[in-house]
Amino acid sequence: MSKAEIGIIGGSGLYAMPGLTGVREERVETPFGDPSDAFILGELERRQVAFLARHGRGHKLLPTELNFRANIYAMKALGVERILSVSAVGSLKEEHKPTDFVMPDQFIDRTFARTSTFFGDGVVAHVGFGDPVCATVASVFEKACAAVGVVGKNGGTYVCMEGPQFSTRAESNLYRSWGADVIGMTNLQEAKLAREAEICYATMAMVTDYDCWREGHDDVTVDQIVAVMHQNSENAAKVVKAAVAAMPKGERDCACASALKYAILTDRKVIPAETRQKLSLLLEKYL
Repeated sequence: MSKAEIGIIGGSGLYAMPGLTGVREERVETPFGDPSDAFILGELERRQVAFLARHGRGHKLLPTELNFRANIYAMKALGVERILSVSAVGSLKEEHKPTDFVMPDQFIDRTFARTSTFFGDGVVAHVGFGDPVCATVASVFEKACAAVGVVGKNGGTYVCMEGPQFSTRAESNLYRSWGADVIGMTNLQEAKLAREAEICYATMAMVTDYDCWREGHDDVTVDQIVAVMHQNSENAAKVVKAAVAAMPKGERDCACASALKYAILTDRKVIPAETRQKLSLLLEKYL
């Protein structure tokens, strides 16, 4: 039986979800290891939700150390169909100011030390990723921002870098020349894995700084980022609450819900039994 319909992934600055009732903790075991932390399950705006602190409570995991597969698989195991992701980012454009929120609809991958797929070990699948976020969830985020009086911009390109160091000035200017909007270290792997798991996903990127490209803007420091994060986290909690309340109910009609339907290339007869069992949560309805 499903324990949650909406998942919330809290990034830097959002380590808990105010307003949850009937709260209980649950640790979810996955074939890919442990998620970042225990899930906080409860009711928010009369919807069943599962909250996960992306970096663990106390912010103890580097972006590269995150077990993205375990986090998304656990969401799937809990019954989650839509994920509201929240993360801190640097701005690559003057128009995206600190405390603004951006809902990117495209990504550029600059990571190199991460696993971004559930597949392999005898099964090959290629999901469509031309539109990497769920337009329905992104639109709900945008409307929720307007409802609570926060600047929220739907659309834009998110550069996902490896980190944990921030960009060099040369890198920052390179990404600007590409027309990118914001830069962060976490969301692309979540988006890829959510698509493979047939979970609708969108992220709300909370701008904390101008990275290091802006003339007259001192090199970004953690102290500066943390100060803005506190303000962002208060606004983010309000937006997420409004988004949960406005999330559509009933059967999903977006392509996310059937992303694997034509994606599996491997002959079903040659998929190893061990792999088939490990991925049964994702593959069962197609095998």
